[in-house]
Parts: sequence; C-alpha cells; structure tokens
Amino acid sequence: MTVAWVFPGQGSQKIGMAKQIEDLPNAKERFNYASEIFDRNLFEICELSSEPQNPLNDLNNTRNTQICLFLVESILLDALKENNFKPNYVAGHSLGEITALYCADVFSFEDCVSLIKERSKLMVNAGEGSMAAVIGFDRNQLDLLVQKIDDIVIANDNSSSQVVLSGSNKALENLSQEISCKRFLKLNVSGAFHSPFMNEPSAKFSQYLKQIKFKDPSFPVISNYQPSLCSDPNELKIRLEKQMCNGVRWRETMDLMAKDNDLHIVEIGPSSVLSGLGKRHLKDVRISQVSSSEELSY
Repeated sequence: MTVAWVFPGQGSQKIGMAKQIEDLPNAKERFNYASEIFDRNLFEICELSSEPQNPLNDLNNTRNTQICLFLVESILLDALKENNFKPNYVAGHSLGEITALYCADVFSFEDCVSLIKERSKLMVNAGEGSMAAVIGFDRNQLDLLVQKIDDIVIANDNSSSQVVLSGSNKALENLSQEISCKRFLKLNVSGAFHSPFMNEPSAKFSQYLKQIKFKDPSFPVISNYQPSLCSDPNELKIRLEKQMCNGVRWRETMDLMAKDNDLHIVEIGPSSVLSGLGKRHLKDVRISQVSSSEELSY
C-alpha cells in the first residue's frame, strides 16, 4: 500500500487544537519556542473561546493561523514518526506545503518557524484584493468567466466542485453576478493570496528563501505550483518561491495520487478539510485523519 501524508493550510484551524496535542513529546517546548519568536502566547491563542479584544490574539489572524497550524501539524507528524509510521510521499495545501517540506527533512523546525513568520507577515501586509469560495458550479462556465474578467484567477483549485478565487473586489463582484453556482462566499482574508496580486511579497519571500538551505528530502514532495513527485531540493525551492503568487493545484494533486491503485491518504492536522475534499473527489481510496494525541495510528 502507498501511504500519502497530507497537511492542510489556513481554514482548517479550530479553537482547542493545541489542547488536543499538548501531552505529546516536545509540544510545550515547541509552542514556547515559537511564542518567543512571535512575541505572543500561541498556545493561549489556540484556546481562546471568546472573541479576543486584541486582533493580534485572534487565531484567525493570518500571523497566528499559519504558525499555530504548523506547530500542531509538526508535533503530530513527529509523534507518528516516533511510533514508526512513515509515508511514501507527502503534500501540503498552501501553508501545508511548508509542513510537508519539514516532514521530509528538507529544513529544520527552527527554520520553519522563522520562515512562517516572514511568510505570514508578507501576506498580511499585501493588502490588495480579496478571495471568494465557489461551490457547485459548471467548470466550463467558470473557466470562461475567469478568462473574460480582468484581475481574477483561480487561487485554490480544490476539487471538481469547489474552487477559491482571488482578485480585485470589483472583479469578484462581477463574477458573482454572472456565475451559476450553489454558493459564492466572500472570505475574510487580508489579500488576494495565490495570485499575481502577491507578486511583490512573493519576490521578497524568494529573497528570504535564498538564506535557507534546502536539504535532500527523505521522500518525495508534491508541491502546489507543480503537482508532481519531486526529490530535487533546488527544484523544491523554486516551487516554494512561486507558490505565493500562483494557484494551489490540489485537484491535480489528488488526481496524481489516485493513479496508485492501492492508496491510503492520511490527513495530519486539526480538522478534516482535505479528507472531505478527497472523499468527494476520489473513489475507492482509503482516507484517515490524525488530529490529536489519541489518534496516533491509522
């Protein structure tokens, strides 16, 4: 059986997710280390049940979401490795690609924390455009509208029935009035992520990545920018550099994985976003979820 570990990105966070893994090895040490780097109590941010008065303490603030998700996912995956589980290859959705690269030993935990601090800061400060989820649509109509309307792209091609668009507010409004779909939902985000609107922060992120050494991966990684199995550290760096201003090609990632007739997808993270996409998009594929210290097997 081929085992693929997959790691979700923003949107899969949930209050209480740190409590579910706090008794795992190095959990408190890792949260403490990252909290010092980010200058805020990240464990408490994961556990706040009421609306925080300070936006900096909001789990849904991109600067907190990205690092908190990485912490939970990295602690879970390392606990699985300690229990002698390992994948044949890995993939991650947006932020999850960084967790996938960590899982494959391409760079260290400390490098990831610093890298995510830089990435989240650049994305928060992008400030242009917005995003919207489209559910239940005709693919041909969507593709024609994206070609027809300026300043809009498919940011997350999640499945045959769900995509996320990035673009100017005007372009998103124009498309919403023309498309036939079950739901068109504007997202509460600070910019048009995974689109040309991110070209400037993407260029700055590329400069930052030049400081980080990408090691040979322990197993292949499927990236968002180019969904194919890759074991070349230089190519993985190029793909990560281009991720921020290009779309997440998750539908193609799932199709690539599904070419294996005996596949087991294991989602490692606090909720079942990628598992849900897989169950709706793929047939006859085993899918498991690891989201707490009580679920360290599959």
